[in-house]
Amino acid sequence: MSGGTQRRRHDSARSRELLLTAAGELFAERGFDRTTIRDIGERAGVDPALIARYFGSKTLLYVAALEAERGDVPPADLLDPERMREIFERADRRGPVPLAQVAVQRLSDPAAQDAARAALHTRLVDPLRDRFVREGLDRPQLRAEIMVAAVVGVMLGRHSGAFDELTRADPDALVPLLRGALTTED
Repeated sequence: MSGGTQRRRHDSARSRELLLTAAGELFAERGFDRTTIRDIGERAGVDPALIARYFGSKTLLYVAALEAERGDVPPADLLDPERMREIFERADRRGPVPLAQVAVQRLSDPAAQDAARAALHTRLVDPLRDRFVREGLDRPQLRAEIMVAAVVGVMLGRHSGAFDELTRADPDALVPLLRGALTTED
């Protein structure tokens, strides 16, 4: 009897890992919106209904894939030009993602909202806040939130179709201009 339970646990762990890997690949290739639960299940070779069982939702799977991609390496803050460029290039490839969306609109699934919000803070807000604390700036949390909101706004504006030149701007040209607008550097 215990052999069957151990086998099921092993299969569960393997299925979960296959889903996580497939999701990470598909989100990178197609973006969040163009990746379906069915596509993830097919690529993983498992029943897509297992996404709900192991992760809760597509958004929570996305957050798990982000965390798996990052690993234990803390992200650089947004004032790092390479980090900012990477964020814009990634958004250009994948489109707006739940972390950007949660910054401007509440997600309908409370668990997904909480996970995306936590990931937004871990990946973007907290590294900036920590930098501002080290620099001795007043109100470091508020400063970090304003900067992240500005970057997310520019990112979403690039994809909205409302700003022609912003949409066409290459990240290499955009990053120094945005950094200059947000800081006294550059």
